[in-house]
Amino acid sequence: MIKNLSGVYETVEYENQRFVMLYDNDEIEEYPVHWHNAIEIIIPLHNGFTVTSGGREYHLSEKEMIIIPPGELHFMPAQDGRRIIFQCDNSVISEVPSLESIMPVLSSALHITPELNKELYVLSRKSILDIYTEYYSKTPMADVRIYMYLLTMLTAVREFQLAKVEEAAAMNLVNSDESRKFGLVTKYINQNYMYELPLEKLASIAGYSKYHFSRIFKEYNGMSYIQYINSKRIKAAERLMADSSCPITEVAMQCGFSSLTTFNRAFRKAKGCTPSEFRKMFKLSD
Repeated sequence: MIKNLSGVYETVEYENQRFVMLYDNDEIEEYPVHWHNAIEIIIPLHNGFTVTSGGREYHLSEKEMIIIPPGELHFMPAQDGRRIIFQCDNSVISEVPSLESIMPVLSSALHITPELNKELYVLSRKSILDIYTEYYSKTPMADVRIYMYLLTMLTAVREFQLAKVEEAAAMNLVNSDESRKFGLVTKYINQNYMYELPLEKLASIAGYSKYHFSRIFKEYNGMSYIQYINSKRIKAAERLMADSSCPITEVAMQCGFSSLTTFNRAFRKAKGCTPSEFRKMFKLSD
């Protein structure tokens, strides 16, 4: 069940000062549309499970799993069965610069099945079961091992995604040095999202025309360059609104939005609420 829901924002309650939460869940109840700052992974153990995330419906068979990224609106209708629901604090990963290269995995929901890739499916399933074992072991190193298993899985997913890009390169669909070029682009965006980032500038960094840049960026990152930029800006805005009394108009400007109207529209689309509503919900949850 969702314990703390303000509007569509869920405050995840981690028990005993931990940064992870796991439910061995067999309750038949609806999970209304909501979002949170945690990474969430669901794997049905008995009967399938249906999840709507980011406006798309996913039907999970037994032992398949879905990774729901932080900040994405999702919904689960009441369903019979048993499933593992795992949540963990995203900041433990997202605020470590050396882990930036795996963050594209969390750009949108990912349904992991044997058909997607058998090796990835087996590794991911084992990682979740190892996380399950560690969670209930309650040993001093349990949470460290849990993040270790999570990083192993996310790394494998990212390597699988990059391998698909390399396959495309071998078929002459993209340039073979794409990873290096778009690594430079994403690094530039991460460091300069608070400024104006015209398409021409980003395309020139990668060495592509505007048309080819837009198409290949989406193939490489799973989202358009505009969506990627806005995701960085909105995440920065969340931190500012949660940690300071900075006026919302100033938050919008500091995070790179050209106007308050643009900020409100992008924030509502991503979070299902306005920046003002988010700030109120965050204060209530505190």
